[in-house]
Amino acid sequence: MHTKLTKVFFPLFFLFFLTFSFTAKAVDGEKLFKQNCSACHKLDDKKLTGPGLKGVFDRVPQPAEEWLYKWIKNNEELRKSGDAYANKIFNDYGKVAMSSFTHLSDEELKAIIATIKAGPPSPPAPVATAPGAEPATAPKGNTMLYVLLGLTILFLILINVLSGVKRSLQTLVNEKDGLPAPVELGTWGEIKYWLGHNKGIVALGVIIGFLWISKIGWDALMGIGVYQGYQPEQPIAFSHQIHAGQNGINCVYCHSGAEKGKVAGIPSANVCMNCHKAVQEGRITGTKEIAKIYAALDYDPNTGKYGSNQKPIQWVKVHNLPDHVYFNHSQHTIAGKQECKTCHGAIDSMTVVKQHSPLTMVWCIECHRTTEVQTAGNGNGYYDYIHATYKDKFKGQKITVEKMGGLECAKCHY
Repeated sequence: MHTKLTKVFFPLFFLFFLTFSFTAKAVDGEKLFKQNCSACHKLDDKKLTGPGLKGVFDRVPQPAEEWLYKWIKNNEELRKSGDAYANKIFNDYGKVAMSSFTHLSDEELKAIIATIKAGPPSPPAPVATAPGAEPATAPKGNTMLYVLLGLTILFLILINVLSGVKRSLQTLVNEKDGLPAPVELGTWGEIKYWLGHNKGIVALGVIIGFLWISKIGWDALMGIGVYQGYQPEQPIAFSHQIHAGQNGINCVYCHSGAEKGKVAGIPSANVCMNCHKAVQEGRITGTKEIAKIYAALDYDPNTGKYGSNQKPIQWVKVHNLPDHVYFNHSQHTIAGKQECKTCHGAIDSMTVVKQHSPLTMVWCIECHRTTEVQTAGNGNGYYDYIHATYKDKFKGQKITVEKMGGLECAKCHY
């Protein structure tokens, strides 16, 4: 029995191993191309620093794979050997030599050549949407107000029905006792009669109503200037989820001011071009949104040249503080060791950025009261002094911003 299982299992395992090996090699080839070649070459016919690789197997001397192997491995050595086509490419591109990849193994070089031969991957199929379909939006207005209005209407209908039932029953009783029919007061007459004979309940209702309306007014006034959840539409559909989340780009790569000064800053379009000179098509929006960057910079991706008709991108600012409030990003991110998500939330999961925190005075004060300052080993002379001074004064306690005078009015309002 054991022998039979071995005879069956071993060939299957060997076949699986071979399949996995070939798959891994294909994946490695694509990965190696991205690591070593994609900064200068694209798999299609678009030019970057070097030529597009579409049709390269027809352009280079034959046998193409053998020539490409020598060119990629050590193009300088190939040129010195007198290869005419190698020297032609060198001269056509301003005598700027391509890097040599002598550190790559034969298998790795062959995997790269196989990736070039396979060409660019097929673009993802567009997501189908129903004609005229619009994204679902949250209901507008005060939901509680609509609920109370509906309950009020229901209450009035109930009173009217019960009043009609009461009149009908009273009429039957009067007829049986030989009394005249009761006087019909009507709906509003019945309400007035009930209000006049239940003054205590009415007074309690008036007080509750007054307090409820006052609460609504207070909340409305306290909400002035608070834009938590504000999520404006931007001129270019930039996704932080893709850039900061999936691609893992550090926040300060684009918002360099967050570590250096008061404001984090909106990156200029040339920062976008550090990547999008090579990345010309997105996985979701295709070329549509990236083309807007090119249009703003008057950049031609085919020639790699900039024109003179450049214009700024009109980004919509999401987070705003009043002019009388002082806030310094570097003080919080460098000295305070706070992460971006402390104030901005999980920005790496947002497709469209929204204001996560209320950014109110109460919110800031609560943070200053509870957040411990990393004074020990901070590398900042001021905090070294604070640690040496306060470690005995607040022995056994965490040194918060409040203990350092962080609730003084002049700290934020100057």
